Amino acid sequence: MNVQVTHIAIQQRMAQGVGPGRASESTVRRLWWAALEILQGEILLPPPSKGVWLAAPLPALYEPNLLNSMQGWVWAPDELKNLHSSQGSLLPPPRIRSKTAENQSISGTYKRLPLRKDDGHDPLLIIITPEVQVALALEGQPGKRNLLMRSDQETMSDLLSMLDLRLKNEDPSQAHELRKALADLGQLKSHESLDKIFWPLLSERLADMAPSVTLQPILEKPKTSKEINKQNSEITLLEALTHEVRTPLATIRTFIRSLVRRDDLPEIVLQRLKEIDSECTEQIDRFGLIFNAAELHRQPHDTTRLASTDLGGMLELLSPGWISQLERRGLELVLDITPDLPKVLSDSERLEPILGGLIDRISRGLPSGGRLLLLLRPAGPRLKLQMLDQAHLNKSSSGGPPTNFEMEQLGPVLSWNPTTGSLQLSQAATQQMLASLGGRLTQRRDSGITVFFPIADVK
Repeated sequence: MNVQVTHIAIQQRMAQGVGPGRASESTVRRLWWAALEILQGEILLPPPSKGVWLAAPLPALYEPNLLNSMQGWVWAPDELKNLHSSQGSLLPPPRIRSKTAENQSISGTYKRLPLRKDDGHDPLLIIITPEVQVALALEGQPGKRNLLMRSDQETMSDLLSMLDLRLKNEDPSQAHELRKALADLGQLKSHESLDKIFWPLLSERLADMAPSVTLQPILEKPKTSKEINKQNSEITLLEALTHEVRTPLATIRTFIRSLVRRDDLPEIVLQRLKEIDSECTEQIDRFGLIFNAAELHRQPHDTTRLASTDLGGMLELLSPGWISQLERRGLELVLDITPDLPKVLSDSERLEPILGGLIDRISRGLPSGGRLLLLLRPAGPRLKLQMLDQAHLNKSSSGGPPTNFEMEQLGPVLSWNPTTGSLQLSQAATQQMLASLGGRLTQRRDSGITVFFPIADVK
């Protein structure tokens, strides 16, 4: 009798003995990307001479030296199997080639295997080298998500046995190749204290990472099976594309952060490196927004519970980071908050990154030298948050032409601004995202972005 081993079963084995998660989807995704950074940076660099990695539903490794020294297996969705063309491919082909700075050829390999419907879409990564054996995964129901990291011998042995059993049923030749690759590693040295190193490093990395914006699913009328299949293909394509964009940016950022630790670099070089780091982080977070939006559109979850939130205090706290971000584009942020405002009903954890996403949304099309106004005012039983372009206001008051807000829709999640060439979440997606947090979004030609939040009941 064939025993079907799913990735969900593997993740459940990893969760044994681990307390239940409490993280939201946006938080757990930030944990995942931070974990990938420290695993490929501090823990695995310099790269091992050989090793094995297995991942799903997309390749999780992006550090070139690791990819080029290790054998890999990736369980990918069926929608991606025919996406190769003469102009390039969505995912790297089984044989990846590139050039080093010294113009020497390097290569990495991985085998692609089919992802089954009962595998789910939570990411999984297992790495085996002579010095480090570790497994990472996301697991849990909506609102109770968890990042799992296991490196103990018993769990790792069970995971490899489960994967071996799956490959025997799925592709016996690949099962044989994996066993041979593991045998070639020789005697493995278990890193007994890896968990004591991993979690403190993860905390440090999270402190340096800007939050990623996430999205609640858009409520739409029922779709036909054909429409659902088409939309699922579009969502899968988006997820893969965002992965392909984020991975080289994350590699660049890893190299940058290793350089800034040196004490022999001129101040101007350090400043430029930090600017590059900030730009990479900003773009990684923008595409993290798209990735999470796509995934949550595919997998709806319950409405977030709202609680008393100090919106004015949050804006004051976050504004220095936004000011620095806008200054890099030659823009100015002016904060104008009415004092002693009441608290609103929202979700402070998820509202923080979403506010950053709104700042990014309205500032994308502003020319250098522009000024963005951020106003918070009472409005009856609500607080009114406005994000306004100062130049736009001047044109409106003098009878000038309005700013062009026309966007072209690209599938269920994204829209495209033909004027600036930038991608952003669609109007409907942004409205639904804010609605789940108690906010009501309006965006008109003459008023920028306005969000109304309900005032929390004093009782």
